[in-house]
Amino acid sequence: MLADCEICNTNEHKYRCKICSLHYCSVVCYKKHQEQPCAPPPPAAASETAIREDCIPKKIILFSTMDTVPAEELELLGQSEHLKNLLYNPHLRQLLTEIDNARDGMNAIKVAMMEPLFVEFADECLRLVEPEVDKSQDNLNELVFTNRQHRR
Repeated sequence: MLADCEICNTNEHKYRCKICSLHYCSVVCYKKHQEQPCAPPPPAAASETAIREDCIPKKIILFSTMDTVPAEELELLGQSEHLKNLLYNPHLRQLLTEIDNARDGMNAIKVAMMEPLFVEFADECLRLVEPEVDKSQDNLNELVFTNRQHRR
């Protein structure tokens, strides 16, 4: 059963005002409604359905690997001014979009690694989330250099 007309309160409504969503049953009731100015409903309903960030569940990592970066360290990326400045570059944003949309993501990253801008971006990301890798990389370079000298 339909609700009653909100103008005459006698007939069932068939129509709804596009502006204020008031229900009416006929042209007569519509014209009577138009005699008074109407306004859209208050945005209170919109705020009830709005998504709040604190309600969004954090992404749960089901299968953690040794390469999984903790969420706390990922938040450091958003605090880096250097990273933010890099992301102003439309060419870098285009590269990131292409990688994200690629069917073979690993191959797309390999291709992007040919671009110095992307390498700078990747290096900055790694520097922020894995700062101790720089030290171990220096140690690795020393070992390789020492090993090459011993071969001669």
